[in-house]
Amino acid sequence: MSPQFTIPKTQTAAVVASAGAELEIKTDHPVPQPETLKPGECLVKLDVTGVCHTDLHAARGDWPIPAKTPLVGGHEGVGIVVAIGAHTQDSPVQLGDRVGIKWLADSCLDCESCRKGLEQVCAKGQYSGFTVDGTFQQYVLSWVRHVTPIPENLGSAEAASILCAGVTVYRAIKYSHTNIGEWIILPGAGGGLGHLAIQYAVAMGLRVLAVDTGDEKRELCLKLGAEKWIDFMTNKDLVQDIKDATDGLGPHTAVITAATGFAYQQAIDYLRPGGTLMAVGLPARATLNADIFFTVTKSINILGSYVGNRQDAREALEIASRGKVKCYFQTKQLSDLKATYHALDQGIVAGRIVLNMKE
Repeated sequence: MSPQFTIPKTQTAAVVASAGAELEIKTDHPVPQPETLKPGECLVKLDVTGVCHTDLHAARGDWPIPAKTPLVGGHEGVGIVVAIGAHTQDSPVQLGDRVGIKWLADSCLDCESCRKGLEQVCAKGQYSGFTVDGTFQQYVLSWVRHVTPIPENLGSAEAASILCAGVTVYRAIKYSHTNIGEWIILPGAGGGLGHLAIQYAVAMGLRVLAVDTGDEKRELCLKLGAEKWIDFMTNKDLVQDIKDATDGLGPHTAVITAATGFAYQQAIDYLRPGGTLMAVGLPARATLNADIFFTVTKSINILGSYVGNRQDAREALEIASRGKVKCYFQTKQLSDLKATYHALDQGIVAGRIVLNMKE
């Protein structure tokens, strides 16, 4: 017999009324009711949600593509399925299942992009906390085909950030085609994406050069398996020091997770011939300026990698469930979200922030 759940009419949610407006914590935000769910939709009662730098951009409205408003942000939620739309056929999840809600909330699954495994660029795609309301609320409407089952041996708080930060860096490293024993450089290595990228890279047998700043981030990066560390704030010749640290030739791959245009600028100079630049971090407004002559004569590859598809998410979670990747996070409350945004803006968050949505 399927479990039965009582769904309240209202809930607590963090709402941004318009782009750049102050974040408001509302206790009377409406909860979608089971009878209003369409076929294929589901309602998830959240236990936790992660906080991502993307959420800050969405709230500010400073990306080239604006988010919907009013907006409930968030896209790293883990919780229990408490309702499924009537007439949903062959649902891959059932009432009571623990699932994750990712950046990609829904896609058509039938266009050329979806069929090729690029669901995240589907022209009909919906994005949690951007085009549809996300996980900074206690109950979230999502889609049964796109919520991700959480492995039993992985805690909800540990899984939350894997759903975005983990999937994003895992896919970028996976598709960079870096071979075992080769060097990978991770600018922004001590941040939310970067500290997970170190662990996925190490699990894949790669040698990691971590670039960031500050003693706390240095300690974290080396603890997680980075072979070498460079502090870009105290460094005098970043390009040369990166080359010196990687056999004098430069790294084979650069996965840029930092959300600043500066982090991209020198990659062409320090990558070794045949190297690959994986563009991941999303600055508000910046351009990728690559010297064409040296890009060609060094045979440099430049690839964009945007979050991940449903299979990438399952793989990233499976690796974490086997203890190969651990998310370092601080637990806070939804009421702390505004202060968390400020800390992200200042670049002083080591690891991730996870919000307890049960209280």
